[in-house]
Amino acid sequence: MTIKFVLMVNKQGQTRLSTYYEWLPMGERVALESEIIRKCLSRSEFQCSFVEYRGYKVIYRRYASLFFIVGTEQDSENELGVLEFIHALVETLDKYFESVCELDIMFNLEK
Repeated sequence: MTIKFVLMVNKQGQTRLSTYYEWLPMGERVALESEIIRKCLSRSEFQCSFVEYRGYKVIYRRYASLFFIVGTEQDSENELGVLEFIHALVETLDKYFESVCELDIMFNLEK
């Protein structure tokens, strides 16, 4: 898989967790996050969960009050496979924290 970053964001657009798998300067990360978050949050639930942005393919899914956003290389990953990855990640977190919520991700991730 060529995942470049994973973001967990709440409905207000606040980043709760970000992981990057390639080096980006902090200023570029902040700008990239804010633009991608704005794009994903502004879309309706009836629109496709795939967005191409700045050379990345962005796949996102909303679970309760959190958006799980994954950025991959353009033209390299199967979007449905990435959605399955997001679902597996959410199921794993849910089993680990026993009904995961936003506060678990913010304060108990090192558990």
